[in-house]
Amino acid sequence: MRYFTLLVILFCFSCDNERVLHLPEIGNTEITEVLDVSPAYLFYDETQPDSTLLNRKNLISTTNWLVNVDKRLTLKQAIPHIKFLQDKKRNAKMHKNEDAKNYFTCNDTSVSNLGFIEFTSIDFIIDETPESFYKNISQLYENRKFIHPKIINVESFHGNILMAEIIHGSGIELSLKMIRYSEFPKYLESYYSESLKEYLEVILSFDKNLSFQDYISIKSELKKIKSDKIIIDTNEFIY
Repeated sequence: MRYFTLLVILFCFSCDNERVLHLPEIGNTEITEVLDVSPAYLFYDETQPDSTLLNRKNLISTTNWLVNVDKRLTLKQAIPHIKFLQDKKRNAKMHKNEDAKNYFTCNDTSVSNLGFIEFTSIDFIIDETPESFYKNISQLYENRKFIHPKIINVESFHGNILMAEIIHGSGIELSLKMIRYSEFPKYLESYYSESLKEYLEVILSFDKNLSFQDYISIKSELKKIKSDKIIIDTNEFIY
């Protein structure tokens, strides 16, 4: 892993006209080492029409993929490329390894080294309009028959998140409660303890203008939830 860390540094500062990739920062990640890897890089590039440049030349389908995304990109810029990579791996007909995983590479500030967040099972659903978003959420509710669904609508206002709850699969009731990212796990655990339901199932939705740094911050905080009664759905909505 130290060898790969060195490769990341050299790639970011030496290749492709000395492009610099700023990794998102997290603290105390659970995963600090991934073996048998190949990397992809998603750069912030103001010379591109969408300020995004994907380099995937070194990806090998049978390995674990480390996807290095510049933290300055928005989800609108980054997620379509990430979906492309996911589909490429999932749809591979030859040289496929079912055990190979996908990870986002981060800078773990607690150890001053790389940390990783797995996203292999995540399905990103991109909605072009609020109407299509609400329609997809309602369909997901009807298909899955959630016991107690809660939609987390994430907006990018200075480290806070806005809560929204789905009601009987037919409408959205917005909560006025604002919660900081760092308080998110504690809030969900408290909500579950006050509920009479057996499980708390959480659906995540993200503002397309949210920065990748903020997205990773939220995902990192969710990793701190220890209760197996709180289920984070693998569908993530971007709208």
